[in-house]
Amino acid sequence: MTVNREKLHKDMESVNFIKEHISSGRISEALQLLDAQIQQSTIHVDELYYLRGNAYRKLSDWQMALNSYQKAIELNPESPAVHARAMLMNILEFYNKDMYNQ
Repeated sequence: MTVNREKLHKDMESVNFIKEHISSGRISEALQLLDAQIQQSTIHVDELYYLRGNAYRKLSDWQMALNSYQKAIELNPESPAVHARAMLMNILEFYNKDMYNQ
């Protein structure tokens, strides 16, 4: 049990560290940390993909953001990625509205 609690605590520290990177605009570093954490982690993976979506959204990489949100939703249908993905889709549909009228 101690090992599991220690791992959980370490994973949560990593998630918080990644969130700080995203908030402060250090997106490239956050993405590197996220990719490494996704490979290593067996818990909170849906949250990692959600954060990855947020990071890509900040880079205006809409496709990677949507892909990351979708992966988070597949892992956890109640993920906040559901709302984030819907919001991003609404924004993209608004921006690309004129494309449909040509």
